[in-house]
Amino acid sequence: MAYMQLPQWLARFNRHVTNPIQRMWAGWAPTMGILEHVGRRSGKRYRTPLTVFNASVDGQDAVAVLLTYGPDRDWLKNVTAAGSGTMRRYGRSFRVTDPQVMSKADAAPSVTGLMRPLFPLLPFESAVIFLRG
Repeated sequence: MAYMQLPQWLARFNRHVTNPIQRMWAGWAPTMGILEHVGRRSGKRYRTPLTVFNASVDGQDAVAVLLTYGPDRDWLKNVTAAGSGTMRRYGRSFRVTDPQVMSKADAAPSVTGLMRPLFPLLPFESAVIFLRG
């Protein structure tokens, strides 16, 4: 399977145009979530909409996020530096910790629920898994 990474210009466009719109509903919509994190240098609070999959790691609830723009993302650097963040899904917030970046193939067995069959079919190479708690 050919893997892809979305172009960086699209990431910049999404940050300034699409993300503010998605933040209005991403915390409620199926397959979406809003990651709340703090800038590692600025201390500013950010809310990043993401596509989120339910997961389980060694029996512990987790969530998986495909890294559609690759692992060099500010939101991922911020959560990694802090060790945790807050995820808002289905109108509820929960803490996410211990971000682990890995290949999509390594993350796929951890994905649970109705979206499990879709996860390995998506054309992205890497993912991050967060533990819930």
